[in-house]
Amino acid sequence: MALDKAKLVEEILYLRKEVKRLRKALSKRALGIYSLLQHRGFKVYKKEPNENLLIPTKKYLKTYYQMLHKYSFRLFLRDVIKHQHLLTLDRLIRFATPSVTREYFDFLLEVKLLKKNQKKYSLVSESVTSFGETLEWYIAEIFKREFCCDAAWGIKFKRAGIGGDYDIIAAYQGTLVYVEVKSSPPKQIYDSEIAAFFDRINDLAPEIAIFLMDTELRMKDKIVPMFEKELTNRYFTHFHVLRVEREIFRVRNNIFIMNAKDGIIKNIERVIYWHLKRAF
Repeated sequence: MALDKAKLVEEILYLRKEVKRLRKALSKRALGIYSLLQHRGFKVYKKEPNENLLIPTKKYLKTYYQMLHKYSFRLFLRDVIKHQHLLTLDRLIRFATPSVTREYFDFLLEVKLLKKNQKKYSLVSESVTSFGETLEWYIAEIFKREFCCDAAWGIKFKRAGIGGDYDIIAAYQGTLVYVEVKSSPPKQIYDSEIAAFFDRINDLAPEIAIFLMDTELRMKDKIVPMFEKELTNRYFTHFHVLRVEREIFRVRNNIFIMNAKDGIIKNIERVIYWHLKRAF
């Protein structure tokens, strides 16, 4: 006997509401980032500055978030920001075909991040000077949307100790996750940035720490040796950074290096699984 279509739709809507209710209930029971930080003696002073953020209004936010899953779109956005004062399609055709670039360009117009004045195009928000904050926002959204985590980005603490921002902090089932995000290619990463990453780990004591580079270039060529050098300098013994799989590497079972190859969501999932599997 076929189910009544109206009844089926009603049941689906009911189940969706139940899933949302259960997710909220679970997130309330789990310790959030502020509880986990308080246990460590940290108090958030500032977070999530929006003056340099390139995101659309709420109406377009879900579609924009989904577009950010594409590595080529993220590279495209970097170029849009770089050339925002002299914006033409010719300047943007570097990382995708002309047709895909046109599709991305039209999408930015559709979600009202670009504006047209006579024959010229420019960003609606002229305060955006880099892609870094938008990338941090995106990674924090991944933790919220894909892993049902409490997460925040661009965090500053009001306390003595290590300065600077903590790019992303998330709470996954009572586990504190710290992510340092780099939008620059490996050739633009310096020893001081690796040292600062370890300083923040030592200060924050997260259960999982991730050095995430938004690139599909190999980590083994430069980044892994830089980590091994920093570890050797700190602990006066030679450290080997081990490969988890593909372009994911680890120091012990709680510090990870990863890039965007195969997708950021998949790689974060692999890191969390690796840690949890070996934590017990």
